[in-house]
Amino acid sequence: MGWRPKIGKKLLNPKNADTQQLMYRVIPHAFAKFMSHYFRIQVEGVENIPSQGAALITPNHSGFSGFDAFLLGHQIENHTKRKPCILTHKLWFAADATAKPMHNLGFVEANKQNGLEALERKELVVLFPEGELGNFKPSSKAYHLQEFKRGFIRMALEKQCPIVPTLILGAEETHINLARFKLKKYLPGTILPLPFNIIPLPAKWHILFMEPIYLPYTAREAKNQELVRELAAEIRETMQTRLSHEVSLRKNLYF
Repeated sequence: MGWRPKIGKKLLNPKNADTQQLMYRVIPHAFAKFMSHYFRIQVEGVENIPSQGAALITPNHSGFSGFDAFLLGHQIENHTKRKPCILTHKLWFAADATAKPMHNLGFVEANKQNGLEALERKELVVLFPEGELGNFKPSSKAYHLQEFKRGFIRMALEKQCPIVPTLILGAEETHINLARFKLKKYLPGTILPLPFNIIPLPAKWHILFMEPIYLPYTAREAKNQELVRELAAEIRETMQTRLSHEVSLRKNLYF
């Protein structure tokens, strides 16, 4: 009868493949589309996203739920036809039940190596410079950028790719966070939020892609700690200035 591959019946079953496609691609896409209408998302500056080649998309982070990463990825793919690689919190990959669907959505654990590998493949990489400090900050500090981690500067220098600063307005009011706290005893270094609401409030969202930044330095400067620190602080200041301006223009947040 000849050689036959040793593949389990479960994998050979086309119904199983259809179910996985539904669970990991169709349903999340439909949900993202629904939530985009729910938040009445307006997108500005799509022309600033490179149509090809590697680039770092660096948004502000807020809302504790991860909706900003999920919906930003959806909007990028919808407008550019490029599926971004999204670097996100390690807790999403702590169990197979969450890790597999996250990978199918283009999410990978946030670390420098994963980012560099995606940039090497000439992909768009979404990286939140504030990290969990921004995502889990209390709502009393809404739209106040936290200190930027500097890995994104090193990545941009090493791979000689542009940085596209990105602003997300609305996620702060979608999920209200009362406080953040550290689990020093059981999970050292882990920060978690204290949410006020789980069901998202219908705040209007505005996503703004700013003009790309091309750093005028060679890859060797990625080891220059002082330069890297200055560049991160300068980009943070540029984003904060524009973010504060955009916040001042908003009216009728929920209506």
